[in-house]
Amino acid sequence: MEFHEKLQELRKSRGLTQEELAEALFVSRTAISKWESGKALPDSEKILAMANLFDVSTDFLLKDEQEPVFVDDEK
Repeated sequence: MEFHEKLQELRKSRGLTQEELAEALFVSRTAISKWESGKALPDSEKILAMANLFDVSTDFLLKDEQEPVFVDDEK
């Protein structure tokens, strides 16, 4: 699963709209749309923010892993 697919799945699993996610990450809704469509990638700061927001590892977001690695599971 690619980044854009994971992002969309995580956002929907949390019941967030693109607008709500954009507000949480301090970006535009258009940026979220581009990330979810695979037309653009966020910078490293936003990747870290998403990992914290969704409680997953950056490895999960960036690597081609199927199952999320939740940060709390690693402790």
